[in-house]
Amino acid sequence: MKNICYLLLILPLLTQAQLFKEEQQFTRQDTLRGSITPEREWWDLNYYHLDIEVLPEEKMITGSNLIAFTALKPGRVLQVDLQEPMKIDRVEQEGKALKVESEGNAHFIHLEKVADSGSIQEIRVFYSGHPKEAVRAPWDGGLSWKEDRNDEDFIATSCQGLGASVWWPNKDHMYDEADSMKISVTVPERLVDVSNGRLLGIDHDKINKKRTFHWGVTNPINNYGVNINIGDYVGFGEVYQGEKGPLDMNYYVLSYNLEKAREHFKQAAQTMEAFEHWFGPYPFYEDGYKLVEVPYLGMEHQSSVTYGNGYQNGYRGTDLSGSGWGLKFDFIIVHESGHEWFANNITNIDIADMWIHESFTAYSESLFVEYFHGKEAGADYVTGTRKNILNDKPIIGVYHVNHEGSGDMYYKGANMLHTLRQLVEDDQQWRNILRGLNKDFYHQTVSSAQVEAYLSEKTGKDLSAFFNQYLRDTRIPVFEYELQGNTLRYRYTDIVNGFDMPLEVTLNGHTDWIFPTATWKEMPLTEKVASFTVDRDYLVVSKQL
Repeated sequence: MKNICYLLLILPLLTQAQLFKEEQQFTRQDTLRGSITPEREWWDLNYYHLDIEVLPEEKMITGSNLIAFTALKPGRVLQVDLQEPMKIDRVEQEGKALKVESEGNAHFIHLEKVADSGSIQEIRVFYSGHPKEAVRAPWDGGLSWKEDRNDEDFIATSCQGLGASVWWPNKDHMYDEADSMKISVTVPERLVDVSNGRLLGIDHDKINKKRTFHWGVTNPINNYGVNINIGDYVGFGEVYQGEKGPLDMNYYVLSYNLEKAREHFKQAAQTMEAFEHWFGPYPFYEDGYKLVEVPYLGMEHQSSVTYGNGYQNGYRGTDLSGSGWGLKFDFIIVHESGHEWFANNITNIDIADMWIHESFTAYSESLFVEYFHGKEAGADYVTGTRKNILNDKPIIGVYHVNHEGSGDMYYKGANMLHTLRQLVEDDQQWRNILRGLNKDFYHQTVSSAQVEAYLSEKTGKDLSAFFNQYLRDTRIPVFEYELQGNTLRYRYTDIVNGFDMPLEVTLNGHTDWIFPTATWKEMPLTEKVASFTVDRDYLVVSKQL
């Protein structure tokens, strides 16, 4: 069972209510999807067995999902989610049909009798239909029904934000994860399905010319991390000697891309090396690591990372940082693999806190660069991504309604973390903090408040105003200064209450700390100022008056 920590969920909501100015209109469906409803709260998810057949010619899925759970207290009605146009055909418990009341995408299942506290229950949800087709995967997700260059079916799922219930019935809220899972996928015999975890076996139906691939996941897994990938796949692999011992790394690509993949996917082991250094052991040794080619750009599906970047470095061949370092690695391999630590190991309870996934993972790109090319190269990369910051709305979204915050969670968030590293003033301590996050929150769902409190504790600094500034406000702090003879005057503007972040500055070639606040301060100097700069590693706007 995951820690729910209701108090920690409420605290950032109260703070955000003061800072979040954007008008929002949310519906009953938003609440049913985004909150821990009474029909979700009383039972703890243990296990799924998703058993489906994918029919490419009809663009259809049919099958069932067995849901095993423990009653945390007596209960009878539980919420299971499945999005239209998919339909629940029936729900059974011990072979008996159960009553189902549907309200949009939320379906309320009535057990035959009240489940006693502590009892273990199972239901099986039978369903079918034509799932939403992805328009611009992975951003507008669903099912991608494509064909490869040989006209073979090439199919994949992507559903972050949209929700896993777009293609299979589940408890579609981030706070509760299945402790383990089995995924059985039946496809035409000419095709291969690759899903999460390890391949348990393949059943052959020679009469109907079908094959069923059985995959087993032994670690907790978030719903959107579950995937199916179907195509004319061939595979190869290697064993990486990692911090916890041998790690199976397997690669599934379209048959005609095998040779280029053998060379290009060498970056996967390099990524593992860098991220185990920074973040600690890969979190899913038991389930292995896979990189799977798909017909869209890619996503962080747990132990089944998907790839569609065209076997080229950069982000579709471009450098998002403009520094040159972004062309030294394949963005999708590095970024989506980074999510194994931040998103799949440490998972946000509420999607409003998705910065926990994206800020740390965007920051991981610069740490990868630093590991192989040096500290200044890493700083070049992360500060170069600032040109992508919009400052359009707060990074943290609205809680309990399945609402993401600003896309600035990527590069504003990455630069926020890079700034925090400077305040720590100790690179080894900073590395220990990153590794500590993945150790202390191992396989947990967490809130922003928990992560913020952890970073404050481990840095020994009160970071409440720091996080309010960068996560809950749209403004970048402005450092204003003026030089009057032998005096430096300075202050912050565009800041939240209490923001007083120290800055490193270089004055006439000498590095020093200054401590701006919202109030003007003066620093007498012993000589006339010939040069003055603010360290580039701090996410502030420097403005000379």
